[in-house]
Amino acid sequence: MSKIAHTISRRTATAALLALAATGARAQGAAPATLRIGYQKSSTLITVLKIRGTLEQQLAPLNVKISWHEFANGLPLLESLNVGNVDFSADVADTVPVFAQAAGAELTYVAQEAPSPSAQAIVVKADSPLKKVADLKGKKVAFAKGAGVHYLLIAALAQAGLSLKDIEPAYLAPADGRAAFEKGAVDAWVIWDPFLAAVQAQSPVRVLADGRDLASYQRYYLASRAFAKARPEVLDRVYTELKKAGQWVKASPKDAAALLATAWGLDAATIEQANSRRSYEVRPVLQAALAEQQKIADVFLAEKLLPKKVNAQDVVLFKPGAAA
Repeated sequence: MSKIAHTISRRTATAALLALAATGARAQGAAPATLRIGYQKSSTLITVLKIRGTLEQQLAPLNVKISWHEFANGLPLLESLNVGNVDFSADVADTVPVFAQAAGAELTYVAQEAPSPSAQAIVVKADSPLKKVADLKGKKVAFAKGAGVHYLLIAALAQAGLSLKDIEPAYLAPADGRAAFEKGAVDAWVIWDPFLAAVQAQSPVRVLADGRDLASYQRYYLASRAFAKARPEVLDRVYTELKKAGQWVKASPKDAAALLATAWGLDAATIEQANSRRSYEVRPVLQAALAEQQKIADVFLAEKLLPKKVNAQDVVLFKPGAAA
């Protein structure tokens, strides 16, 4: 082994040990003084709170600080939650917790955003010969593995009498997916907002299908069970501020778009378009609401994308206000 490889291996092992030590300490009941938040570019409400410094202000009386950790999409975010590198996950698509459960993650569902089915879609270039989902047969389609769009694509193909076996999947993160789409390396791209709104504003594209009547696209906020058990009062305050932020974004669309424009590197009109397709209605997660999670899990198992059957009900549900 080279010195460089040995150093990388040693650093990786050290990082893993530190993560395990931190997770162990929290599992033993220590009250963490830092809330490590993982988020994505599509995590609108958390981004609003981050820009405003709202959570820092609200958690200061509890002597809790915040560290922010950005991820390209939901799957690596929940992988990080699973190994103890973050404590709280900003909204991820409904598909992502299913993969985390299959990996043995001990999750607490903190909140849910009401459905936003039109906030994700299958797009092709405006001059593409592809006119309907059935035309994707034999074509190369880009999408992020495990994301909500993964399920949308499966559902859309099934409705057209096809399956993933009938297309050539290209598993790409949003930035790479757009690059491949624009240079013609793929025939279609399945993507969510604000990336969807951005490509619609900046390129001539057509929507073959969105989530309406196919995938309701509910987004979830999650925490590790260890953190939820140790600091429920912290999650209470986070929940309250997320709910307020969602109400503000919907009530003040132009102000919200202007606030997010710099952070996202998009023009305000594009952001306003993206936000118009998201519900941003933050609410508690009820056991009955997990029925679609089970449907998603069963579909992914049938596609051999999950290593084992997942019981969507086998999660802990946080009850806002219970810690008061």
